[in-house]
Amino acid sequence: GGDDLADAQQETKKISRRHRPMDETVRTFLNPAHFFALLRSHGTSFFTGVPDSLLKDVCAFITDNVSADNHVISANEGTALATAAGHYLATGNVACVYLQNSGLGNIVNPLLSLCSHKVYSIPVLLMVGWRGEPGKKDEPQHLLQGRLTPSLLDQMHVPYEILPDYAEGAFEVLDKAYTYMRKEKAPFALLVKKQTFEKYRLSEDQGTFAGSSMLYREEILEQIISMFPTEPLVTTTGFTSREIFELRAMKGQSHEQDFLTVGSMGHCSSISLGIALAKPRVQVLCIDGDGAAIMHMGSLVSVGKAGLRNFKHVLVNNAVHDSVGGQPTGGRNVDFPAIARACGYRAAERVCEAAEVGNALQRLKDEDGPYFLEVQALPGAREDLGRPTTTTHQNKDAFMDMLATR
Repeated sequence: GGDDLADAQQETKKISRRHRPMDETVRTFLNPAHFFALLRSHGTSFFTGVPDSLLKDVCAFITDNVSADNHVISANEGTALATAAGHYLATGNVACVYLQNSGLGNIVNPLLSLCSHKVYSIPVLLMVGWRGEPGKKDEPQHLLQGRLTPSLLDQMHVPYEILPDYAEGAFEVLDKAYTYMRKEKAPFALLVKKQTFEKYRLSEDQGTFAGSSMLYREEILEQIISMFPTEPLVTTTGFTSREIFELRAMKGQSHEQDFLTVGSMGHCSSISLGIALAKPRVQVLCIDGDGAAIMHMGSLVSVGKAGLRNFKHVLVNNAVHDSVGGQPTGGRNVDFPAIARACGYRAAERVCEAAEVGNALQRLKDEDGPYFLEVQALPGAREDLGRPTTTTHQNKDAFMDMLATR
């Protein structure tokens, strides 16, 4: 017996001993396919919304794996919620609406006057990307929205939970959400923090434009600022404003004539209209994007009705939501010039070849507005694309000072 004990002690000494792995500090991520399966297990098979960068992995999975009759990338968040309500009315099944929290403004009306338990009592699962989450670094247009997001949902009587980044937690939260929706027949929201989902790469073929004779958006913007070196520009949200800022910096030009619409997606043309009305002797350029123009296309009617000779509208159409994941906007199949003419624009045209852009911009400059020019473009942006180094207040003040001299 003594020999056995001695042998055991000797073997114990040979065992390598280290601190155990601290697995509680390992970052976890929610698998988009597993989350999708959980939603399907609760009867949700219909998806609609506006893509968001924090949701890009799960949105990409949905885009790749859900048929067109069960997935609608909507013009805006309000139309998405209304579409989800229609699905419920027809099937009795809860739909999922995905959006960035900045889209809550677009969703308020149908949320309170359609889906509320005080009106038609329609349950919908809202999956909300939480940009500007307190304690996280983010852009200025997201900070106030992020801080107010939970209280906005509270004020609208929409219960919410933060979506956990691990499977068991997601299971529990979804069980709570669907239990509430089944009982109360009302919407429930999931707040999704940054880096909740595992990476998922969207398939390459999203019906985008392609061709060696086409330009990227930044190349088109470079030609625009060459043709209009001093005119006021109002640029849409996303990569467009970032590229304009960097082009000015690379060329050593002033930023004062550029109003960078870093938030308020879809309102670029209305901002431009307000400026053009107040400054009738100055050519005012709106540089729009396809996703933004589609989001609030009704503003084209206002521009056409105003009939301003100094209003010039450039739509750079690459057919995708470029800055939030590359999901299709539907812009590839839209005849934007026909819509602009129908809304009252004096002239409207489309170009897609690099060789056509310069002459089209010259016509835009020389002829009376409201003039609409669509330039079809290749999707994508430089990997090293930065962000504006001036603050939003500096941008506004410099722009107003410039306009005061015109």
